[in-house]
Amino acid sequence: MRLEGARVLVTGASSGIGAATAVALAGRGARLVLAGRDEERLAAVAARTGGEILTADLPGDVAGLAADAGPVDVLVNNAGEGWSGPVARMPGEAVERLIAVDLVAPVQLARLLLPQMIGRGGGRLVFVASIAGAVGVRDEAVYSAAKAGLMAFAEALRYELRDPEAYGDARDGLAGAKTRGRGIGVTVVVPGVVDTPFFARRGVPYGRRRPAPIPPERVARAIVRAVERDRPECYVPGWLRLPARLRGAFPGPFRALAGRVGMPGRVSRRAAPGSTP
Repeated sequence: MRLEGARVLVTGASSGIGAATAVALAGRGARLVLAGRDEERLAAVAARTGGEILTADLPGDVAGLAADAGPVDVLVNNAGEGWSGPVARMPGEAVERLIAVDLVAPVQLARLLLPQMIGRGGGRLVFVASIAGAVGVRDEAVYSAAKAGLMAFAEALRYELRDPEAYGDARDGLAGAKTRGRGIGVTVVVPGVVDTPFFARRGVPYGRRRPAPIPPERVARAIVRAVERDRPECYVPGWLRLPARLRGAFPGPFRALAGRVGMPGRVSRRAAPGSTP
């Protein structure tokens, strides 16, 4: 997909992966709509990219955000939150908010923006997931579940958009769009540990020496390449595809190995905050 001149909505654009992605997209000539809850940081990103600012604290008024953003060619669903610790100690309201931010909000935003993409016969939906969603991470059960759900949603939606009969019902206001869904791509980006404020915000720092956190700019470059090359998924760094595939092909040995060496989400209070899975 050609990004020059494309209108792109990026959620969670005030910092981390979202801000880096906005800068990378601007470098390709995209017209940006930057959504986030920190207006001051959004303004700083907008100054670098020429993007339009939409202050939004997801999972609040998703419908309002979709309406304010208007027709977009690309949606980068990046906004997310985390929580670390045994699930039995997780407050109920924290469970509900995490699932709402990390799963419900991106699903709803995609649902709301999809009809206008179908009407135009093209577009791309990008979902920033996590290796936690592919393999499960200790002490991040709800976060892992939300990201796994996001990956499954994207996979199912990809099949749906290939079906020429899926969007031909006049009752949906999409008459004549039977083949237009095929022009819409779905991309899942699966980062590992990324050097952003995510861990600091969740209150528990990343505590492993390996894998070392990667810069958000690396993820941003992968997102841009995936959109331009119509890739259905990409792992960042690429070697993360191995544990994901190993878990699927050999779940028993994978679980034994993961239990012995630990997974990337394990934490130490000695570590400095500032990374995100």
